[in-house]
Amino acid sequence: MNAGSMRMHDDLAHPASRCPAHGRMTSATVSRAGLPHSPRPGRYVLTGAPGAGKTTIVDELRERGHTVIDEAATDVISERQAKGHDEPWKDIDFLNVIVDVQRQRQEAARAAIQIYDRSPICTLALAHYLRHPISPTLAAEVERIVSENIYDRRVFLVRPIGFVAATAARRISFKDSLDFARVHEQVYRAHGYELIDIPPGDVEHRTTTIENHIRSWSTEQPVS
Repeated sequence: MNAGSMRMHDDLAHPASRCPAHGRMTSATVSRAGLPHSPRPGRYVLTGAPGAGKTTIVDELRERGHTVIDEAATDVISERQAKGHDEPWKDIDFLNVIVDVQRQRQEAARAAIQIYDRSPICTLALAHYLRHPISPTLAAEVERIVSENIYDRRVFLVRPIGFVAATAARRISFKDSLDFARVHEQVYRAHGYELIDIPPGDVEHRTTTIENHIRSWSTEQPVS
Protein backbone atom coordinates (compact mmCIF):
# COMPACT_ATOMS: atom_id res chain seq x y z
CA MET A 1 0.00 0.00 0.00
CA ASN A 2 1.15 3.51 -0.72
CA ALA A 3 0.56 5.78 2.26
CA GLY A 4 3.65 7.91 1.69
CA SER A 5 5.69 8.69 4.73
CA MET A 6 2.79 9.64 7.01
CA ARG A 7 3.52 9.69 10.71
CA MET A 8 1.68 7.94 13.50
CA HIS A 9 -0.73 9.65 15.86
CA ASP A 10 0.62 11.54 18.84
CA ASP A 11 -1.06 9.12 21.25
CA LEU A 12 1.25 6.28 20.25
CA ALA A 13 3.40 6.85 23.32
CA HIS A 14 0.36 6.24 25.55
CA PRO A 15 -0.58 2.59 25.09
CA ALA A 16 -3.86 1.44 26.55
CA SER A 17 -2.17 -0.98 28.90
CA ARG A 18 1.14 -2.47 29.88
CA CYS A 19 1.86 -5.89 31.33
CA PRO A 20 4.68 -7.58 33.26
CA ALA A 21 7.42 -9.40 31.44
CA HIS A 22 6.48 -12.37 29.28
CA GLY A 23 5.54 -15.60 30.98
CA ARG A 24 8.00 -18.49 30.99
CA MET A 25 7.23 -21.97 29.73
CA THR A 26 8.17 -25.44 30.86
CA SER A 27 9.41 -28.20 28.58
CA ALA A 28 6.99 -31.14 28.38
CA THR A 29 7.20 -32.96 25.06
CA VAL A 30 8.96 -32.46 21.73
CA SER A 31 7.38 -31.20 18.51
CA ARG A 32 8.02 -32.81 15.17
CA ALA A 33 10.24 -29.83 14.40
CA GLY A 34 12.45 -30.85 17.33
CA LEU A 35 11.41 -28.06 19.70
CA PRO A 36 10.16 -28.73 23.24
CA HIS A 37 6.44 -28.39 23.84
CA SER A 38 4.94 -26.60 26.82
CA PRO A 39 1.55 -26.95 28.56
CA ARG A 40 0.51 -23.46 27.45
CA PRO A 41 1.02 -22.80 23.73
CA GLY A 42 4.09 -20.77 22.88
CA ARG A 43 2.98 -18.12 20.41
CA TYR A 44 5.88 -16.34 18.71
CA VAL A 45 5.45 -13.37 16.38
CA LEU A 46 7.47 -12.18 13.39
CA THR A 47 7.16 -8.53 12.40
CA GLY A 48 9.10 -6.11 10.23
CA ALA A 49 9.01 -3.93 7.15
CA PRO A 50 7.11 -5.01 4.06
CA GLY A 51 9.46 -6.89 1.78
CA ALA A 52 11.95 -7.74 4.55
CA GLY A 53 11.69 -11.47 3.88
CA LYS A 54 9.18 -12.53 6.53
CA THR A 55 7.12 -14.62 4.15
CA THR A 56 10.20 -16.47 2.92
CA ILE A 57 11.21 -17.19 6.51
CA VAL A 58 7.78 -18.41 7.58
CA ASP A 59 7.59 -20.61 4.50
CA GLU A 60 10.93 -22.16 5.51
CA LEU A 61 9.72 -22.59 9.09
CA ARG A 62 6.65 -24.40 7.77
CA GLU A 63 8.87 -26.61 5.62
CA ARG A 64 10.81 -27.51 8.77
CA GLY A 65 7.65 -28.75 10.44
CA HIS A 66 6.48 -25.75 12.44
CA THR A 67 2.91 -24.56 12.78
CA VAL A 68 2.78 -21.16 11.08
CA ILE A 69 -0.19 -18.79 11.16
CA ASP A 70 -0.23 -16.71 8.00
CA GLU A 71 -0.49 -12.93 7.85
CA ALA A 72 -4.15 -11.89 7.93
CA ALA A 73 -3.77 -8.51 6.20
CA THR A 74 -2.31 -9.97 3.02
CA ASP A 75 -5.10 -12.54 2.81
CA VAL A 76 -7.80 -9.92 3.39
CA ILE A 77 -6.29 -7.71 0.68
CA SER A 78 -5.94 -10.58 -1.79
CA GLU A 79 -9.50 -11.76 -1.20
CA ARG A 80 -10.99 -8.33 -1.78
CA GLN A 81 -8.80 -7.61 -4.78
CA ALA A 82 -9.95 -10.90 -6.29
CA LYS A 83 -13.48 -9.51 -6.06
CA GLY A 84 -12.45 -6.42 -8.00
CA HIS A 85 -11.66 -4.05 -5.14
CA ASP A 86 -8.26 -2.59 -6.00
CA GLU A 87 -7.45 -0.74 -2.75
CA PRO A 88 -9.18 -2.55 0.13
CA TRP A 89 -7.02 -0.77 2.73
CA LYS A 90 -9.22 2.27 2.12
CA ASP A 91 -12.32 0.40 3.34
CA ILE A 92 -13.75 1.62 6.62
CA ASP A 93 -13.90 -1.94 7.96
CA PHE A 94 -10.46 -3.00 6.71
CA LEU A 95 -8.65 -3.06 10.08
CA ASN A 96 -11.57 -4.66 11.91
CA VAL A 97 -11.69 -7.49 9.38
CA ILE A 98 -7.97 -8.10 9.86
CA VAL A 99 -8.42 -8.18 13.64
CA ASP A 100 -11.28 -10.66 13.33
CA VAL A 101 -9.23 -12.97 11.09
CA GLN A 102 -6.21 -12.74 13.41
CA ARG A 103 -8.29 -13.69 16.44
CA GLN A 104 -10.06 -16.54 14.63
CA ARG A 105 -6.72 -18.01 13.55
CA GLN A 106 -5.16 -17.59 16.99
CA GLU A 107 -8.07 -19.27 18.74
CA ALA A 108 -8.18 -22.11 16.20
CA ALA A 109 -4.47 -22.94 16.49
CA ARG A 110 -3.78 -26.00 18.64
CA ALA A 111 -0.06 -26.68 18.30
CA ALA A 112 2.12 -26.36 21.39
CA ILE A 113 4.41 -24.00 19.50
CA GLN A 114 2.89 -21.53 17.06
CA ILE A 115 4.67 -18.99 14.87
CA TYR A 116 2.69 -15.96 13.72
CA ASP A 117 3.31 -13.79 10.69
CA ARG A 118 2.30 -10.53 12.42
CA SER A 119 -0.06 -9.90 15.33
CA PRO A 120 -2.76 -7.37 16.28
CA ILE A 121 0.04 -5.05 17.43
CA CYS A 122 1.02 -4.88 13.75
CA THR A 123 -2.57 -4.00 12.93
CA LEU A 124 -2.41 -1.19 15.47
CA ALA A 125 0.83 0.02 13.88
CA LEU A 126 -0.86 -0.10 10.48
CA ALA A 127 -3.71 2.04 11.83
CA HIS A 128 -1.21 4.64 13.05
CA TYR A 129 0.71 4.59 9.78
CA LEU A 130 -2.44 5.00 7.68
CA ARG A 131 -3.82 7.57 10.14
CA HIS A 132 -6.94 5.51 10.57
CA PRO A 133 -8.90 5.89 13.81
CA ILE A 134 -8.41 3.16 16.39
CA SER A 135 -11.72 1.34 16.39
CA PRO A 136 -13.23 -0.20 19.54
CA THR A 137 -12.68 -3.63 17.96
CA LEU A 138 -8.96 -3.04 17.46
CA ALA A 139 -8.51 -1.39 20.87
CA ALA A 140 -10.28 -4.28 22.61
CA GLU A 141 -8.18 -6.89 20.83
CA VAL A 142 -4.92 -5.14 21.70
CA GLU A 143 -6.08 -4.92 25.31
CA ARG A 144 -6.91 -8.64 25.30
CA ILE A 145 -3.64 -9.89 23.88
CA VAL A 146 -1.56 -7.63 26.13
CA SER A 147 -3.45 -8.22 29.38
CA GLU A 148 -3.73 -11.98 28.79
CA ASN A 149 -0.18 -12.41 27.47
CA ILE A 150 -1.52 -14.17 24.39
CA TYR A 151 1.76 -13.80 22.50
CA ASP A 152 5.28 -14.17 23.84
CA ARG A 153 6.74 -10.81 24.84
CA ARG A 154 9.81 -11.44 22.69
CA VAL A 155 9.01 -10.61 19.07
CA PHE A 156 11.24 -11.28 16.08
CA LEU A 157 11.96 -8.09 14.14
CA VAL A 158 12.93 -9.07 10.59
CA ARG A 159 15.22 -6.36 9.27
CA PRO A 160 14.96 -5.02 5.68
CA ILE A 161 17.05 -6.62 2.97
CA GLY A 162 17.59 -3.41 0.98
CA PHE A 163 14.70 -3.41 -1.47
CA VAL A 164 10.98 -4.10 -1.74
CA ALA A 165 9.53 -6.39 -4.40
CA ALA A 166 6.20 -4.87 -5.38
CA THR A 167 3.07 -7.04 -5.44
CA ALA A 168 -0.64 -6.32 -5.85
CA ALA A 169 -0.96 -6.23 -2.06
CA ARG A 170 2.37 -4.49 -1.41
CA ARG A 171 2.54 -1.07 -3.04
CA ILE A 172 5.14 0.75 -1.05
CA SER A 173 8.58 2.17 -1.76
CA PHE A 174 11.63 0.98 0.10
CA LYS A 175 11.94 4.35 1.83
CA ASP A 176 8.32 4.27 2.96
CA SER A 177 8.73 0.68 4.10
CA LEU A 178 11.44 1.85 6.51
CA ASP A 179 9.06 4.45 7.94
CA PHE A 180 6.43 1.75 8.26
CA ALA A 181 8.89 -0.51 10.07
CA ARG A 182 9.82 2.25 12.52
CA VAL A 183 6.16 2.67 13.45
CA HIS A 184 5.98 -1.06 14.16
CA GLU A 185 9.07 -0.92 16.37
CA GLN A 186 7.68 1.99 18.37
CA VAL A 187 4.23 0.46 18.82
CA TYR A 188 5.60 -2.90 19.94
CA ARG A 189 7.97 -1.29 22.43
CA ALA A 190 5.24 1.04 23.71
CA HIS A 191 3.21 -2.05 24.60
CA GLY A 192 6.01 -3.75 26.48
CA TYR A 193 7.40 -6.12 23.86
CA GLU A 194 11.10 -6.91 23.44
CA LEU A 195 12.28 -6.93 19.83
CA ILE A 196 14.76 -9.59 18.76
CA ASP A 197 16.70 -8.51 15.67
CA ILE A 198 16.83 -10.85 12.70
CA PRO A 199 19.38 -9.12 10.44
CA PRO A 200 19.57 -9.49 6.66
CA GLY A 201 21.03 -12.79 5.51
CA ASP A 202 20.20 -16.01 3.74
CA VAL A 203 16.89 -17.61 4.63
CA GLU A 204 18.45 -20.74 6.13
CA HIS A 205 20.52 -18.75 8.63
CA ARG A 206 17.66 -16.43 9.56
CA THR A 207 15.29 -19.36 10.05
CA THR A 208 17.79 -21.29 12.16
CA THR A 209 18.37 -18.21 14.33
CA ILE A 210 14.64 -18.03 15.06
CA GLU A 211 14.47 -21.76 15.77
CA ASN A 212 17.37 -21.55 18.20
CA HIS A 213 15.74 -18.69 20.11
CA ILE A 214 12.44 -20.53 20.38
CA ARG A 215 14.17 -23.71 21.47
CA SER A 216 16.04 -21.91 24.25
CA TRP A 217 12.96 -20.00 25.44
CA SER A 218 10.78 -23.08 25.46
CA THR A 219 13.09 -24.90 27.90
CA GLU A 220 13.13 -22.10 30.48
CA GLN A 221 11.67 -22.83 33.89
CA PRO A 222 8.62 -20.80 34.98
CA VAL A 223 9.27 -17.81 37.17
CA SER A 224 7.75 -18.28 40.66
